Amino acid sequence: MNAADISAIARHLFETHGAKAIAEAAQKAVSFERAGDEEQARAWRRVEAALLEMRGPHES
Repeated sequence: MNAADISAIARHLFETHGAKAIAEAAQKAVSFERAGDEEQARAWRRVEAALLEMRGPHES
């Protein structure tokens, strides 16, 4: 997946799942890792990272 695809998936997940989107992406990555599909796992880790960026820094 290219960067535009990653960004589009991340935006869609965030719109659909809100704050739970990060956990959803992480679960998908783990699922692909367990299945041995490293390429898909890497893609979902990139989606997870994009979501973390979208969320921004924690407020204290």
